[in-house]
Amino acid sequence: MTPPPSLVSALRRLLRPLVRLLTARGVTYPMLAELLKQTYVDVAAGHFGLDGEPPTDSRVSLLTGVHRKDVKRLRTREARAPDAMPQLLALGAQLAAAWTTRRDLRDRRGRPKPLPRLASEGGARSFEGVVASISKDIRARVVLDEWLRLGVAELDDQDRVVLRASGFIPARGFEEKAFYFAENLHDHIAAAAHNLDAGSPPFLERSAHYEGLTVSSVALLAALAEKTGMEAVRAVYAKAKECEARDRRVDDPKHRMRFGIYFYSERAAPDEATQKAKP
Repeated sequence: MTPPPSLVSALRRLLRPLVRLLTARGVTYPMLAELLKQTYVDVAAGHFGLDGEPPTDSRVSLLTGVHRKDVKRLRTREARAPDAMPQLLALGAQLAAAWTTRRDLRDRRGRPKPLPRLASEGGARSFEGVVASISKDIRARVVLDEWLRLGVAELDDQDRVVLRASGFIPARGFEEKAFYFAENLHDHIAAAAHNLDAGSPPFLERSAHYEGLTVSSVALLAALAEKTGMEAVRAVYAKAKECEARDRRVDDPKHRMRFGIYFYSERAAPDEATQKAKP
């Protein structure tokens, strides 16, 4: 079966920023080709069985184009499950979510307040107090040191912890950023692929796109996207927290969800007709 030209064209565009990142980080084509080969075999073996039975090596080879000898070699490896979120990352995400959604931890404009570092200074509204409300197993000092390392927070001259962003967004720490890179893009692509394949019901996937804007206009729109986007994220998180507390008492099968936002801009390519018209 020949893939639609429109899909090939879409893949070519989708892969460009990924290949740019991989090249900059030393992931060569042979390394990526081997990884793709393993992934093709894993996906075919896990999702394209017949009558409830795993597909044979021959069927996997037919579906993927991977040589049967390679299929046999790669299927002897245990398919790697997605890496679990590191404990400190999981706690950090919960802590940042609480900080940005709890009314008593935000100012009148909805921004996260600076928190006294110690419970002796701020009680339940201190950094120590909020960490303790989420986990008794990890000391607040350990979390704070990690946040300072990642650039998520900083200490001001009053020994208060200041959240540097509107959520748990590591400014440093490549491993931590790589984890969210995989998690967020996996679910975004999975939602878009579901919709492209006419999955029903379709997942929410919308974007606003505009060209011909100046740098100052893009900066204005970026600030608007940050403000309204975080309002949406906080609303979904707050409702999800309510649902999770209720659903713990229900024996129905459990599902996971992710709601995300993004903003991107780059210099537009010169309009060909305009360029030809110039003297």
